[in-house]
Amino acid sequence: MNKIVENKKLSENVVKMVFEAPVIAQKRKAGQFIVLKIDEKGERIPLTIVDSDAQKGTLTIIYQIVGKTTAKLSQMKAGDSLQDVQGPLGNPTEIENFGRVVCVGGGVGVGVVYPLIVALKKAGNEVISIIGSRTKDLLILEKEIGENSDRLIVTTDDGSYGVHGFVSAVLQEMIDKGEKIDHVFAIGPVPMMRVICDVTKPHGIKTVVSLNSIMVDATGMCGACRVSVGGKTKFTCVDGPEFDGHEVDFKLLSDRLKTYCESEREAYEKHRCGCDGN
Repeated sequence: MNKIVENKKLSENVVKMVFEAPVIAQKRKAGQFIVLKIDEKGERIPLTIVDSDAQKGTLTIIYQIVGKTTAKLSQMKAGDSLQDVQGPLGNPTEIENFGRVVCVGGGVGVGVVYPLIVALKKAGNEVISIIGSRTKDLLILEKEIGENSDRLIVTTDDGSYGVHGFVSAVLQEMIDKGEKIDHVFAIGPVPMMRVICDVTKPHGIKTVVSLNSIMVDATGMCGACRVSVGGKTKFTCVDGPEFDGHEVDFKLLSDRLKTYCESEREAYEKHRCGCDGN
């Protein structure tokens, strides 16, 4: 059992949770994830590790309330316990001194890109961070990312804060101005990552993305998380979660992510109205 230390909302549907997982906290590296299960009958969901404290033996995750399981997770309190936490899983981010790195995060993906920013800065990179959300109220981790970046640019779709527009437009403007960019990391909604890759590909700028494909066992056995990268089938859980964005088949990824959307919505609505019995 893994006791919850903190579980609080960062924005309307985004929640930060800190819980005890001492072994994982000792071993995890930037880019890796865990799979957790709330209770004996609960589904297993993958979530990226945002931070850890090896001394306290805790992990920090940030998740979005999108279905029944994440809704139940958001209702848990400090002192409650998770049934099971498996990890660290996936391959850690390949961190080195690339030079000038641009890290792009959108929506809840801002939480996922944060540990990469910290690790890249520690490795001696000049880190420029571009983070965005639909509105100011949905923006997360601005302070923390700003403290670990050489430059931070914030965008909002509606113009309520920072630059009015998309993160991809800011990156395009940097390229058009001739700014030197050695490496790009982009994490967020699939359409956002696809557009970022479309922006960088003509200029030959290495771009790494983190994929959130449907996952079940997280060991490479079930094949649910399969994606197409460079025309070859890869499994996000054991081959990723990070891949060369210029080789990812984003259309296939997007289509597969829609497979259970209707079932997820139905389960969420039943849970909200108490029709599912728990």
